[in-house]
Formats: sequence, C-alpha cells, structure tokens
Amino acid sequence: MRMRKWQKGMSPISVLIVGGLLGFVLLIGFRAVPAVNEYLAIQRIIKKVADEGDGGASIADMRRSFERRGQIDDVVTVTGADLDIRKESNKVVIDVEYARKVPVVANVSLLIDFQASSTGR
Repeated sequence: MRMRKWQKGMSPISVLIVGGLLGFVLLIGFRAVPAVNEYLAIQRIIKKVADEGDGGASIADMRRSFERRGQIDDVVTVTGADLDIRKESNKVVIDVEYARKVPVVANVSLLIDFQASSTGR
C-alpha cells in the first residue's frame, strides 16, 4: 500500500479569488493616488502661505497666494475662500477640511475626508 502525497499550494479557484481581491485593492489604490497627491500639495502650499502671513501678509494676500500656488500644483478641490485663517500666539494658522469623491467603478465611489493644517496636525 502506498501513501498518498498531499499536494501543497493554491487551487485555481483560490488563485482567482486572491487575484481578484489584489486587483480590486490595486484599483482603489490607483484611483486614490491623485486625491492624495492633491492633499499633499495643499498641505505644502498652506505651510508656505502661513509663513507669508507670519511675514506680515494680509488675509486677502494669503488667499490670493494660495490661489496662485494652487493653479501651479493643479489644486481644484480647495480655493482660497475655503481656508480658515487665524492667529494663535503670534503665528498664522491655516486649516482646511474637505471631502473628495473618487469614482471607482460604474456607480461605486470612494469618499475621502481630508484635513490639512499649517501646524502639521
């Protein structure tokens, strides 16, 4: 009597399931990259604009500066009017909260809430 050796590895069905899940995760990741890049650009811009405010720029000048810099970095979700600009202990603090809807497939979308601040919180 011979002993049967058990095969090791994944069956074709499990390869399809794992492949499908990995493909879906990659699709979500690729679709979210532009939204994250825009968030990082906004974060970088508001830190520079807050430094201008510390140098004596007015609120209107800071909003215009954000608009100009946003055009260069292709920021379309947030405008200068959306910025919350205030002073805290002689430092200019700029905050903005916004949501970005990212289409995934057909009528399925991903909604991402962002909060950027010049203080780095």
